[in-house]
Amino acid sequence: MSAQVASDVQKLAGSLGRLPEPAARPALIVVSGLPGTGKSYFCRKLAERLPFVILESDALRKTLFPSPTYSLEESSRLFHSCYQLIEKLLKEGIPIIFDATNLTERYREYLYSIADRLDAKLVLVRVEAPPQVVQERLKLRREVANLGDKSDADWSVYQKMKPTVQKIRRRHYAVDTSRDITPVVDKIVREVGW
Repeated sequence: MSAQVASDVQKLAGSLGRLPEPAARPALIVVSGLPGTGKSYFCRKLAERLPFVILESDALRKTLFPSPTYSLEESSRLFHSCYQLIEKLLKEGIPIIFDATNLTERYREYLYSIADRLDAKLVLVRVEAPPQVVQERLKLRREVANLGDKSDADWSVYQKMKPTVQKIRRRHYAVDTSRDITPVVDKIVREVGW
């Protein structure tokens, strides 16, 4: 690990606050979806039921880059550090919910590899919502400052990212956040065994 990555991982870890109790076999819940589909909302609802740390890429990006540019170099540095942080936390037994777009299989493969190598329970979730609902949410996000919302993505970002979405090739849950998410949350809680 380079000195830059080690420094970034330390900075990200320091931003997490109090961590949950370690588990004998920690779980890694990877949440995937386009901006505005309700990933962060879903993750917060899941964390109300599971004592997991949420690694939210939008918040972590602003920890490393207070005025983010969203350049490829910035994103590469952020996600490389996130993967290292995930590995570090799982080795310590800390269960994780990873809240990021995670749209392509190529990048999800890093997460599969970490979970497989560390024998962590891997749960994959695809979050979606109808485009008109997403558009309304993103419009509202722009108009109303929500301190809990760390994302800067708007409708143009959603439209730009939509063609890059790749099917998750492993077994996963699909949840539409325009409907009741409780049944999926219940299933994940049961699968994780908490």
